[in-house]
Amino acid sequence: MTRKSVFDIIRRALGRPIRQEEVDAIDRAIDSGDFAACGFSDQNSVTPVTPSPAEPRKVSARGIALIQQFEGCAKRRRDGKVEAYPDPGTGGDPWTIGWGATGPGIGKGTVWTQDACDARLEADCERFAAQVAAALGQAPTTQAQFDALVSFHYNTGAIASATLTRLHKAGDHEGAAREFARWCHAGGRVMPGLVRRREAEAALYRSR
Repeated sequence: MTRKSVFDIIRRALGRPIRQEEVDAIDRAIDSGDFAACGFSDQNSVTPVTPSPAEPRKVSARGIALIQQFEGCAKRRRDGKVEAYPDPGTGGDPWTIGWGATGPGIGKGTVWTQDACDARLEADCERFAAQVAAALGQAPTTQAQFDALVSFHYNTGAIASATLTRLHKAGDHEGAAREFARWCHAGGRVMPGLVRRREAEAALYRSR
């Protein structure tokens, strides 16, 4: 069983997203166990990890919790379903639903169940993690750095072109961490929510 599987089981049992303080408590409990016997890997290790073609990099529970914290699952209706909402910067496109899902088929009037929102989150995390891993290539990357970059890419879609990616690959991690703050605009305006998200991502990127 992987660490993600443990968090998936707990999330389903709770019937809601896992809060950050709960994530931290569960991580501490897992980290105190015998990884060899349980099959867990230490997601909090600061040892840089080189991607393996046979074992794709994955965002950890800590990274998923950060994404959920800032994406939210807004516009919940009285019947428990979730409705799409317009971009806060433009007041229109791109429309978003669930945990920050956008794209074809999502627009004004789109309605999903919570299960559909959660399934899309899982699929999007896998897709964005694969794109981040491809953009980083063989650059040494800790799990915390990888999680922060997946959250950044989940929100911006810019991992392939961002200066912070180039700086990270060059080993200038402090320079890369400073670059997060540049990505706080939407519709030509500085968005307080994006400022907070970039600060949290930079803090995660720098963490051990």
